[in-house]
Amino acid sequence: MSTREYMLGNVAIARGIVEGGGQVISGYPGTPSSEIIGTLASMKERDFYVEWSVNEKVALEVAAGAAMAGVRSVVTMKHVGLNVAADPLMTLAYTGVKGSMVIIVADDPSCHSSQNEQDTRRYSQFSLIPCLDPCTPQEAKDMLPYAFGISNKLQMPVIFRPTTRISHGKSDVELGPVTPEMPVADFQKDLERWVMIPKNARVRHVHLLGIQQDILEELENSPWNELEIKEGAKVGVITSGIASVYAREAVIRQDVNASFLKIGTYPVPVNKIRTIMENCERLIIFEEMEPVVEEQVRLIAQELGSAVEIIGKMQGPVPRIFELNTDICADVLAEVLGLERPVVPSEVTEDFDYNACRLELPMRPPVMCPGCSHRATFHVMKKVYGKNAIFPSDIGCYTLGIQSGTVDTTLCMGGSITVASGIYQAGEKRPICCSIGDSTFFHTGMNGLLNAIYNKADITVTIVDNRTTAMTGHQPNPGMGKMATGEETVEVCLEDLCRGLGAEFVETVDPYDLERTEEVFKRAKSYKGTSVVITEQLCVIDAKRSGIRRRPFIIDPEACTGCRICVNLGCPAIEFDTKSKKASINAMCTGCSVCARLCKFDAISEVNI
Repeated sequence: MSTREYMLGNVAIARGIVEGGGQVISGYPGTPSSEIIGTLASMKERDFYVEWSVNEKVALEVAAGAAMAGVRSVVTMKHVGLNVAADPLMTLAYTGVKGSMVIIVADDPSCHSSQNEQDTRRYSQFSLIPCLDPCTPQEAKDMLPYAFGISNKLQMPVIFRPTTRISHGKSDVELGPVTPEMPVADFQKDLERWVMIPKNARVRHVHLLGIQQDILEELENSPWNELEIKEGAKVGVITSGIASVYAREAVIRQDVNASFLKIGTYPVPVNKIRTIMENCERLIIFEEMEPVVEEQVRLIAQELGSAVEIIGKMQGPVPRIFELNTDICADVLAEVLGLERPVVPSEVTEDFDYNACRLELPMRPPVMCPGCSHRATFHVMKKVYGKNAIFPSDIGCYTLGIQSGTVDTTLCMGGSITVASGIYQAGEKRPICCSIGDSTFFHTGMNGLLNAIYNKADITVTIVDNRTTAMTGHQPNPGMGKMATGEETVEVCLEDLCRGLGAEFVETVDPYDLERTEEVFKRAKSYKGTSVVITEQLCVIDAKRSGIRRRPFIIDPEACTGCRICVNLGCPAIEFDTKSKKASINAMCTGCSVCARLCKFDAISEVNI
């Protein structure tokens, strides 16, 4: 009897890794991929190794080493993380693997939690590494054992590309058996394969090109590519990944007689594309993000001399930006086929008033948590350096400091220090104070600090250390003294690390102590060269989880003058009544005391409990 569980897509992916017999799993946290390793690390009984690596390049190299030794490995990251790991990725395509290796890269259409939209299928094309594109959490789970299998058969890594709605969607998932036997590590020396000096790389490039037909044939008839030819259908729908779910529902909703090809592998199934092309007069292609499938369909049509009409993203009307959904697909079908607007689903009466049921929600821009220490850091930073100073920043919770006027740039992980250096080296005379989180500093900020010190950049580097990787779900990092599994390990001291990189001005402060923090920032500003200020305070969420309780604060309405200094801090726990012109503190207060330290009228005090 089969077992079914209702689970998150990333949990289903983690289950697929277990069913496939994954042995070494590494990664760097990044939404929407983070829960995969989090799920595996939380398993009390496991016979595999799992780690959070310091960045994606390191994580991919750890997994590559394991696969070179002959075992089954997995690396996880989000789409922008593959940019960091691109260097080893491209050469790994040449060397291949001995065991099995799956590279899980979660794409984020519509930039729900990312600085760009990026299509990992392009990396598949670029590197000539095969790619799997699941359409449901169930398929995502089922693909993983298959991915291990073809990786071993082809002696190549395999890219696995879930998107946000797969990773963070939920559904019933039928579980499969767990692979009982696992290969034993046995690294075999093979200099011509593993050592990519030019002489060997040239030979391996020829090999990589030579196995592309084998990859195509292996994937062509895999269960992840499904072709359905409808009798009498003049229209064909070609789709991929989760867009296939939207497109199929739209076809049903619009009552379109259409042949249907779902693509789940890259390289694309050429023979199936030719078949649907030969049976239709018009092809409509639905895929999220880039027109990867569409480009291949157009090439195949050109090779065949086909007159079939191809409709997709390149010339419209399928949008090239943001996520697709069933309504968008239905609208495209209506426009292309000259149909009425999408038909109301059968279970809803025709006179159903959709507009009457719509709830207009107010805009709620993301803000830092009540009591977040970053807010205090930014307040002092702006006070000391001035609002006209330049404040490059980075990727993390602290990016929300944009609302406090202390985030002028955000390029990529670890980019704040290097961008700050570049602005200084360009000849900028205004003060420059950049900010970067503890986890991001370990990720790629260390190299930037070393470069700034070595090249004498006159900037201040602020490391906002909240003792966790908060933005992606509170994963541990090397500064916390624990591993992904909770096991204790060395706790890297940020002060010692910065001094080891050559920094001579390094100071650590508690950002809640505004006077001390201001004094240190003033000295950092006047220091000639690269100064480092570490503002260390436990994340308020982790503090609450660990049992730390501070007394909340209250505002005396009689003493409040309505000056709004506390309100301008931007803490969600502080409100202002425009009628009474008085500030007040709500139940969200975490007791950080920053507002009380700011108040010039002693109107804010601890609640007596």
